[in-house]
Amino acid sequence: MDIYRAMENRHSNYSIGGGSLMSDTEIENILKRVINSAPSAFNSQSSRTILLLGESHIAFWKIVMDTLRRKVPADKFQTTKMKIDSFAVGYGTVLYYEDMDIVKNMQEKFPSYSDNFPVWSQQSSGMLQFAVWIAFASEGFGASLQHYNPIIDEETAEKFDVPKNWKLIAQMPFGESTGTPKIAVHDPIEEHFFVKY
Repeated sequence: MDIYRAMENRHSNYSIGGGSLMSDTEIENILKRVINSAPSAFNSQSSRTILLLGESHIAFWKIVMDTLRRKVPADKFQTTKMKIDSFAVGYGTVLYYEDMDIVKNMQEKFPSYSDNFPVWSQQSSGMLQFAVWIAFASEGFGASLQHYNPIIDEETAEKFDVPKNWKLIAQMPFGESTGTPKIAVHDPIEEHFFVKY
């Protein structure tokens, strides 16, 4: 699949199953290749990625479920439960972190750009997330991007031995696609793209 087709096929897919289209080692290798190719400001390489498979994947979504159960009113929780269950039945989850010690070190090393490094860190993470998503789509995986941080950060860090200086940015459940994703409706391109001579 060419790069443009892969980008066009990348959609939020909430219909995923627990089967995999390849071995765990092949999934790991995809992530390694993408991580090594993703750009970062000043080559800071602040992104950190954790792949959760098997019991770790299930345990993560249990943390999310239990956390939300304490926060969402009981009469509204069924909808929340259905959503979290739809992620938990997937094959795995990718956790995206940023190493804030690196961000701080870059701020100290290049004080003229100090205010920009937290922004650039987020941009680097976003590029990595998009690249992984495209890679998954090109291999036929369904995936979506979730943001249950920061309410799950502490328990997740404790469960998976995450260093305190890592900041959780996003979560990406993935698995075999079991349904057709809803295609987003885009505004006219003329509202987003301009050419000046």
